Amino acid sequence: MGKSKRNSGPKPDSNRAAKLAERRAAQDSAAATAVPRPFEGLAAECDLVALREFVPSATAPLPLTAGERAVVAATVLPGAVAALVRDETDAATGFVGLQVQASSTDVAADLAAAVTWAVAAEPGQSLTAAEASEGTHLADVIDASALLEITVHQDFNWWIPEGVTPAPEVAATVEQANSVIMPSARLDADGVVAAWWVDAGEKAHLRWVRPEDEDELMLALARVHASGGLHLGEGSRYAGSFRTHGLLVPVFDLDPEKHAQEWAPATAELGERLAQALAVDTPLTSDERRSRDGLRGRQVTLR
Repeated sequence: MGKSKRNSGPKPDSNRAAKLAERRAAQDSAAATAVPRPFEGLAAECDLVALREFVPSATAPLPLTAGERAVVAATVLPGAVAALVRDETDAATGFVGLQVQASSTDVAADLAAAVTWAVAAEPGQSLTAAEASEGTHLADVIDASALLEITVHQDFNWWIPEGVTPAPEVAATVEQANSVIMPSARLDADGVVAAWWVDAGEKAHLRWVRPEDEDELMLALARVHASGGLHLGEGSRYAGSFRTHGLLVPVFDLDPEKHAQEWAPATAELGERLAQALAVDTPLTSDERRSRDGLRGRQVTLR
């Protein structure tokens, strides 16, 4: 006689069940009230999304609208804090992180609050979490029309200021972070913005954050796919897409033996095919509808 299966879930009237229900309700409420496209209206929107969601290590000076202190945006800071200020060679520099421990329902407002703090804080101080007040807008503190001059790093050694000997625990943290980082690069080609390559080991990937309306881009992807053009040439395969911060991000699997910039010309050509497809204003054909349905099946949403 077999043993009866035990139900490991909480009893309906237990305290644990109530706590789990509260947690789910809080998560659903946060998702419902989150600003759907927080970086909309900024020229750097697509790169800001990439830096927040999947780029391992990169920095970019922010084009501030006021203040004399330089403030640098970073993918992640030590301890995943929201901001810190440190002494550089000739002046104090503020750093703000995009991948942080905690955030509100408006990540752009959080970033604006972190920038405002970093402009005024004393060297050596750090901000664990930014608290944006009502009416805080990122476009008020940075030039909305400016793109970012991004430096991609293959390690986290920039966490330690030049000429500083870190404490043993800090050095160990940097070493641990360096041991798990994946090589990455931002493709450089005419008409290509926010296309990011990463070497994940057995495969490389290209994630291209696109600025178009999600639904319109999906239709364009379907048209290009139906015509056999949704690829980056030999050694590439369309893997799917994900939605984040109101944008759609197509993803391609790539031959890891090829250098990142070798994919730049093919990415630019795909961009041209997408632009042509976006300009079409007729209903999808039956083949294109089938392509759309198949592409939607390979789409996920990141919160």
